[in-house]
Amino acid sequence: MTREEAESKGGDDTMIDAPQITNQKPEEFFNVHYLRIYYGNLFPYSDIHKWLSYGHDGKHPGCDEYYFGRREFSFTLENDVYLRYKSFKTASAMEEAIKSSFPYKIDIGAVYSVDPDKRHAYSQTGTNVFTPVERELVFDIDITDYDDVRYCCSGADVCSKCWPLMTVAINVIHTSLTEDFGFKHILWVFSGRRGVHCWVCDPKARRMTNEQRSAVAEYFRVYKGNENNARKVALMGYSLHPFLARSYVDFLKGFFEGELQANQSIFSSKDKYDKILDMISDQDIQSELREKWENSARSSLSEEAISLVRWDQLKNTLQSKKHKAPTLRMCVEEIVFTFTYPRIDLEVSKQMNHLLKAPFCVHPKTGRVCVPIDPNNCDEFDPLAVPTLSQLIEEINSGGSKMDVDDDDTDTSLLGKSIKFFRSSFLEPLLKSCKEEIESSYKTKIGKSKDSFSW
Repeated sequence: MTREEAESKGGDDTMIDAPQITNQKPEEFFNVHYLRIYYGNLFPYSDIHKWLSYGHDGKHPGCDEYYFGRREFSFTLENDVYLRYKSFKTASAMEEAIKSSFPYKIDIGAVYSVDPDKRHAYSQTGTNVFTPVERELVFDIDITDYDDVRYCCSGADVCSKCWPLMTVAINVIHTSLTEDFGFKHILWVFSGRRGVHCWVCDPKARRMTNEQRSAVAEYFRVYKGNENNARKVALMGYSLHPFLARSYVDFLKGFFEGELQANQSIFSSKDKYDKILDMISDQDIQSELREKWENSARSSLSEEAISLVRWDQLKNTLQSKKHKAPTLRMCVEEIVFTFTYPRIDLEVSKQMNHLLKAPFCVHPKTGRVCVPIDPNNCDEFDPLAVPTLSQLIEEINSGGSKMDVDDDDTDTSLLGKSIKFFRSSFLEPLLKSCKEEIESSYKTKIGKSKDSFSW
C-alpha cells in the first residue's frame, strides 16, 4: 500500500519521516539495479543486527532472545510503496527481506512489548498489549531549516559554505549530550543529502518515557518564534544558562564571526542586514545603523570585510546603549544564536514511536550512503565526498572493493572506512557495555532468587 493508504487506515499512531523518493536523480547516481548489488554485497547486515540487539545474542543466560524480533522496521519501496511494522527474528531474516525487496529507504522504530508483525493478534484481546518499551533517543537536524540564514543554497541543496552549520550543530549537541547528560554511546549519521541524525544508545536513553524525552528536547529549545517573527530567539535574564554560555563561547561566537561571515557575508547588502536590524527591539538604534550603512560610500572592501566592519559597528552601538532597555542586554547573543544555534526537529525526539532512517541506507535523490560521522572530527566531514551508489558499483566492477563486508580489511574500500569506524568507535564499546549490564542484571536476579529461598 502507499503511505497515504497506510495512514488513512488509522489505529497505528507511528510517526515516520516522509519518504523522499520522487524526482529521482539521473541513472548514474541511483537505480534499482545498483541498489540490488549494494544490498547483495555491501550493506553491513551483521553490524546493524549486533547494534540493535544490544548484546542480546543468545550467548548468555540473561539475554532476551526475543529482543531483536520486537524491533519495528519499515520499508519504502519503489513507487512510494510503504510497508510498516516489519520485524525479523534473526539477522539472516532481515537480510533476506532486504535483499528480496531492495527498499529505497529503511526506517528503524522502537522495540515493542510484542512482535510488531503480530500486533493485530494481540489487539483482538481487547487490551493495549502492543506498546513501545524501548527506543534510542534520536535527533534530526535538516539544513533546509536554515534557509533564512544561508545565502549560498536553499531547499535540499547543500555546499561547502553552508554545511559548517551542521558541523556546529553536531559540536553543540554532542558536547551537551556527553557533558550535561553523561551519555557515552552516541552515533551521528549523515542523512544522505541535507542533514544529520543522532542516535543516543545508552540504556538510560533507550528506556526514557515520552515525558522524559520531551524534557530533554525542551532543554535544547532556543527558537521561540516562527518564520513570520523577526526576533526568533529571546534569551531571558541577565546571563546565559551554563549550557548556552558554553555553546556560545566554545562554538557559536567564533563560528559566527569567522566562517559564517566569510561564507555568507550576512551584512553585505541591504536585504541581508535589514533582517538583522529587525531583531533589535529599539527603533532608534535600527534607524541609526540603517542610515549609516545606506549612506556609506561604496567601499573597495570585500563583502566579508564589509560584513565584519558592520558587525563591529552593531556591537559597539548596542554596548553603548544597552542601558536604555533590558531587551538590548542580550541582543548580540540573540543574533548569534539565531544564525548558528542547532535547529533541531524537536518533535522527532519527543516520541518513542517516531521512526528514523537507518544508517548505511542510500539516499535515492543523491545516491549517497548514509554513513556515520565522527563527532570528534566532524569539521573534516565533507558531504559531497561521501561515496555514491554508482561509485561503489564501479569499485566492485573494477575489483577494488571486497565483496564481503565482514572482512577485516574493509577499510581499503570507499565504504570500508565508514564501516570500520562504525565497528571500532561505536559498536564495540557499546556491545562491551551492554554485555556487562546483562551480566550484572543476571547476577542481581540470581542473587534475589537465592534470597527468596533462604530462611
